[in-house]
Amino acid sequence: MDMEARAHSEHPEALRLWLRLLTCTQLVEKKVRTLLRERFSTTLPRFDLMAQLERAPDGLKMNELSRRMMVTGGNVTGITDQLVSEGLVERIDVQGDRRAYRVRLTPRGRKLFNEMARAHEDWIVQAFGALPEKEVATLHRLLGKVKEHARAHTKEAS
Repeated sequence: MDMEARAHSEHPEALRLWLRLLTCTQLVEKKVRTLLRERFSTTLPRFDLMAQLERAPDGLKMNELSRRMMVTGGNVTGITDQLVSEGLVERIDVQGDRRAYRVRLTPRGRKLFNEMARAHEDWIVQAFGALPEKEVATLHRLLGKVKEHARAHTKEAS
C-alpha cells in the first residue's frame, strides 16, 4: 500500500495531492536506485556525493559536503572512503589547516560520473514520459508556486 492509498475522498484535495507527490517521488527514487545499482554498481548516496563534487571542480571540505548533502559527517566519510579506495575521488590537504582536507573527483571519477549523470537524466525524463512537454512545464511552474509559498511561510514561522 502506497502513501496515497491512505487518503480518502473526504480528505482535502491538498492532502491527497501531497500524498500523490510523495508516492511519485518514492516510485521514481526506487527506480533510480535500482538502475544505479544494476548499471553502475553504485548507490544513490554515492551518486549524490559525486554530483556535489562535480559542481565544485576544486573540491569541497568534508563539512561543506555534509551540509550540502544534508547528512552527517560520518555518512560522508564512509562514502568518501569507498570512493577514494576505488580511485574515483581524492583527498587534498587544505593549506594552513593540517586537520582539514578537500575532496574532489579524480579524472576517472569525473568520467564515470558524467556517464551516470547522462543515464540519470534519461531515467528522470522517462519517469515523466506520460506527460506532454507542455504539461511538464505547467507542473514545474505550479510546483514552483508551492515552493515559494512554503518558503515564505517557513520564514514567518522562524
